[in-house]
Amino acid sequence: MATKLNDAVKAGNIQLVRQLLEEGANINAHVERGWTPLHSAVQRDSEEIVNFLLENGADPFVRKDDGATPFILAGIEGNVNILKLFLDKGSDINEYGINGFTAFMEAAVYGREEALRFLHKNGADVNQGRIVDENKRAVKKGGATALMDAANHGHFALVKILVEEMDADVNICDNKDANALVHALVVSEDKGWNKGKEESALFLLERKIDAKKRDENGKTVLMLAVERESQSLVKAILELDEVDLNDADKDNTTALQVAVKKKNNEIAALLCEKGASVDDDLLAIARITYNSNMIKLLQKYKSAFSPRQPGTCKEFSSIRWGSKLQELNGMHRPMIGKLKIFPYQDLWIQRTTQGGVYLGFYAGEEVAVKIFWKGAENAKREKVCLEKCRTSNHLVKFCGWEERKTCLYLCLSLCERNLQEYFKEEKKKTMESEEILRTVFQAVKELHTFGFGHQELHPSNILIDATGRIFLADFDKSREITDDIKYSIISEDLQGLQKLILYVVMRGQLDFEDLPTECPENVKNHKEIEDLRGRLGLSDQSTPADDLLEKLINHPYFWSKEQKYGVLKKVGNEIRAAKCCNKTSETNILEALKPMDNSFRDWKKKIDKTVLDSMFFLSTEKGQKGNQKGNKRSYGPCITELLKLIRNMGEHYNEKDDKVKDIIRDPADYFLDRFPDLTIYIYQRLCNTEYSIHFPNAKNPSHS
Repeated sequence: MATKLNDAVKAGNIQLVRQLLEEGANINAHVERGWTPLHSAVQRDSEEIVNFLLENGADPFVRKDDGATPFILAGIEGNVNILKLFLDKGSDINEYGINGFTAFMEAAVYGREEALRFLHKNGADVNQGRIVDENKRAVKKGGATALMDAANHGHFALVKILVEEMDADVNICDNKDANALVHALVVSEDKGWNKGKEESALFLLERKIDAKKRDENGKTVLMLAVERESQSLVKAILELDEVDLNDADKDNTTALQVAVKKKNNEIAALLCEKGASVDDDLLAIARITYNSNMIKLLQKYKSAFSPRQPGTCKEFSSIRWGSKLQELNGMHRPMIGKLKIFPYQDLWIQRTTQGGVYLGFYAGEEVAVKIFWKGAENAKREKVCLEKCRTSNHLVKFCGWEERKTCLYLCLSLCERNLQEYFKEEKKKTMESEEILRTVFQAVKELHTFGFGHQELHPSNILIDATGRIFLADFDKSREITDDIKYSIISEDLQGLQKLILYVVMRGQLDFEDLPTECPENVKNHKEIEDLRGRLGLSDQSTPADDLLEKLINHPYFWSKEQKYGVLKKVGNEIRAAKCCNKTSETNILEALKPMDNSFRDWKKKIDKTVLDSMFFLSTEKGQKGNQKGNKRSYGPCITELLKLIRNMGEHYNEKDDKVKDIIRDPADYFLDRFPDLTIYIYQRLCNTEYSIHFPNAKNPSHS
């Protein structure tokens, strides 16, 4: 009956629809590919049937197998009345299906101007890219915007409306790093070349769209324009003087080779006049096509040398990028000074707001290449910071830089992955949280010492190389530290560290943007973590911000098990020595360690009776002879008694019988497991006293 109901809706037979529902047909039943009667009514563009179904209980939010709702389908048909009806029922203006399409995007695809305007007026996100799952993102699907859709389908009128009236961002890229210009130039079996696509491309070039992007085969927009044999587009691109004429796609084909193969003498002449390189291979192609005019043209401009670098075989240190480096190594690429690079999606490391990070070779060494627009402020910031921090130990290494046309290429040591990827991808996450955070603290401190604040600490900016070393990277938002803004710059970095601590100790289980405000209690050493995070907060400008990181690198969170146990023993020894010698400082340490509540009063309940009994001691009264039996005493309930017990066990462990040793095994593990918060308690009470001499520090890091 479900199929009959759907067929009746498709046929527009409302009487039969009513009859089938009266006979018990399920109004929300799905048929092939998840279609429901409401989806079919929207597709038929029947306001009458859509209203009837909704009045009779049809689910307005129902989805097909591809996740499309009736509201999204209404964007395809462009019926404003139906769109409004679903919005009134509660549809989300930006809701999307499995492939990321929204109603706004569908209106752009199918050229529905009225629907596009209506959706925009009602809050549609003009710049929303197609949101897809991780599997699709991994193969670079998704990310396209409505502007890309309109350009791709040649709807020039919509392209103008989106840019001029709706402020669509022309330089947004999809997950293949292609922008709207590339989408306009690409053709396929169902989307051929037409006047609307050409007009869209010319308009986008006028609006200063980035003309350095490529399609999925590595073709530049210049190559694509030559393939379309659009002289006006080729001229417009050449006038920008942004594109390398001798650049090639993944098959090592240049724009001039395309023009020669297509026998387009006019475009070939334009390219040659602008300086495109001509070699014997090009002349051979022209001779095969028996194009005498082309042969004469190429002979006139024949280059004296080849601008491309031959590949050489070598082994690479990178495991993750090895095969991609080998691919680049074997390519013939136009050199940019000492740099060999192919800014193409298959050799892409990380996406940025400008040009991305790509694999490359600088002076023969494998590098990560960060591309900027040459005049951009963030390009200047990163370059200045990297140059002044060349001798750093914990910042990503700066290998060199090159410029070509409008681009600045910064070459950095190549790492395997960032911290975000490490937590998501690594099956064996062997690095301890303390190890990661200690290095990050050292890196930020080092950056401050060089006179810069990072200003955007994030897991994606912390890199891990092939040997497992950690480096801080991405300094395009860095700021030089001067006296007048020193406090605000350092304070912002410390706030970033507060969030990074949570991200790392939670092992990346939550996205950086979704972290809680405090460390969850189920995280190991959460009190130490919260204390560390709290100390990163600068309360006022009188706080010695320069020294804070130096001090916190020696916080108990970073102490080893042996160091923590050593501190407990030494504090216990101070208590014992003060009492034995009747020092007045005993009162001071007792007062400093005195709990404000009932903390640790039940400590004896956590100690095995056998262990506790073994620690009873004999004391002799003053004046008694040494061979007389003294009074048997046990430990009191206060925390100082616990610390004395820990000290005494450390001193006399080897004297204990096998039964006690079998229970304790490792005294450090035994006491720290039972009293995980004891170390931070001691630190909080004694860190500003003379007893802090017993804490590990930069001068004596092995203190235990």
